Amino acid sequence: MPQHDPGRRFSADLRDAVASLFRLTPAPAPRWPIGLRAAIAMAVPIALMSLMGRPDLGFQAATGAFVALYGTRLPVIERLRVVPFVAGSLAVAALLGALAGPSQAATLVGLVLVAVAAAVGMFGFRVGPPGPLFVVLVYGLSSHIVASGADVVVYVVTVACGILFASVVSLSPLVLPTRRRVAARPLREILPGPSWPDGERMLVVRVAVVTVVGIGLGLVLDPDRAYWIVGAAVAVIGVAADRRAAFSRGLHRMVGTVVGAGLYLLLAPLPLPPLWLALVLGLLQFTIELLVVRNYALALVFITPLVLLLTGAATGAVDTVAVAAERVVDTIVGAALGAASGVLHARDD
Repeated sequence: MPQHDPGRRFSADLRDAVASLFRLTPAPAPRWPIGLRAAIAMAVPIALMSLMGRPDLGFQAATGAFVALYGTRLPVIERLRVVPFVAGSLAVAALLGALAGPSQAATLVGLVLVAVAAAVGMFGFRVGPPGPLFVVLVYGLSSHIVASGADVVVYVVTVACGILFASVVSLSPLVLPTRRRVAARPLREILPGPSWPDGERMLVVRVAVVTVVGIGLGLVLDPDRAYWIVGAAVAVIGVAADRRAAFSRGLHRMVGTVVGAGLYLLLAPLPLPPLWLALVLGLLQFTIELLVVRNYALALVFITPLVLLLTGAATGAVDTVAVAAERVVDTIVGAALGAASGVLHARDD
């Protein structure tokens, strides 16, 4: 049989992907500081606003916590130059999602524009993990929350405050003089670009393709859920211009989401007061950051209930079984789409 037979290659990719489900990759550096900052950025706004009698605003502000997940591999003195770029991107996504939320057509058109623009910016400037994913997710969550009845102005201001708080938390190590004395590279080296060589250009193309196709699939399943399908596909694409990585991440996304939906079904019916829910979400976020570089499927076991609990609390959704079932279907569809888009990359011999 020829060396490059597609069947043999597919079998090899499948074996590698399945084996990766059971591997724990060593973390390149201690992850607990990253996890602690991410947990604080998630939990504190919820706890604070709950004490003030407005837990709904706390859950909305927690949408901005994702800014703390960017630039984690950089010294904090260099992260200082990246965070404004990311924070601005998330703020614009929240604003556009909130404005588009009342109109389904505007929401879907905006989803295409935001996803492609986020991919162009994130890949063109080599921002690194987690790439355009959270820009797309914040846009989708914002449109969904506003469509569920949240006031546009209040929501946008609340999320902006959450983004600002998460930015401060992300940069908090700067209080240590030793961190401030580290020499920072020029911004052009930290965020090189804009340029789109072959790999980055193909990543942008893949994001555009999965967004358009994902919306088409969403129109068949439920237009209100299209952003979740697209988000799952963009998450599988990641930041690696590699078809085997896409296949592996797709399998991880499917398996992790199914198990994570089960964990969500255990947590969601519990009558947790907002303060306790803030603690649970913080613990989930902390655990995710410990695991995400070691085993993506295992991290998704905790990512899935975190996003579902956060979205449900912010919108008042209570039908946990229906929500979990929908998210499993949407994620499997999106993950398969993201993995399939990996064939657009040329295969390494």
